[in-house]
Amino acid sequence: MSVDLDAVSYAYGRSKAPILDRLSYTTPAGFTVLLGPNGAGKSTLLKLAAGVNQPTTGAVRLGRLHSTSREYRTRVAWMPQSITAMTGLTTREQVAYTGWLKGMNRADAWTAAATALDRVQMNDRAETKTKQLSGGQLRRVGVASALVHDARILLLDEPTAGMDPTQRRVFRDLILHLATDEVQVLMSTHDVADLAEEADHVTVLTNGTVTFTGPTRDFLAHAPTETPHGRRAEVAYATVSAQPMIAF
Repeated sequence: MSVDLDAVSYAYGRSKAPILDRLSYTTPAGFTVLLGPNGAGKSTLLKLAAGVNQPTTGAVRLGRLHSTSREYRTRVAWMPQSITAMTGLTTREQVAYTGWLKGMNRADAWTAAATALDRVQMNDRAETKTKQLSGGQLRRVGVASALVHDARILLLDEPTAGMDPTQRRVFRDLILHLATDEVQVLMSTHDVADLAEEADHVTVLTNGTVTFTGPTRDFLAHAPTETPHGRRAEVAYATVSAQPMIAF
């Protein structure tokens, strides 16, 4: 099941121009990278898809569930750009607390926190204070917190910002593993290198408009055949970001 954004518009203030204007988009299955420069509307799209913000016009749904419903927000999880370590809490306590905020009872949240940490390979840090975690580890705790209530769609907003190449590699491996485990992942980034030619799908957002959405192989096909392998994604992105929407 996918999130459907149906002709949604959104502006930050009544006197402001809309960031998104009658945009329609359906989140693809598997792992999708949402590419676009800063200011393209990626964070806005993710917040609307998560039900964090509500569109000025249009609708956001998951099947029959509207984004304003509590059940919707238990199935769709959003991880913002910044993850805050909660002072005094261990890793497991922070994840369990998030589950409790989502409506789980304390016992279920505590049990689910252990499972979520295991899924992001952080069970060996369950009793570590979150203030002692590295930036990359804290991002993984953020993913565990997003998954603790058994969400099936995971929306990640620039999760690899500030990570070094090794941390990005570990994080991408984690997301690829999750996306094959019945969890749909949409990850925004302005760094084309985060594509790594491993995502199932690519969506490009330019000035609030989807200029491409389709399988990764079709995205990379926009680069000329003579393009060096390591630059295919970069060249393809430069090509499609200036074109009308192409969907496959």
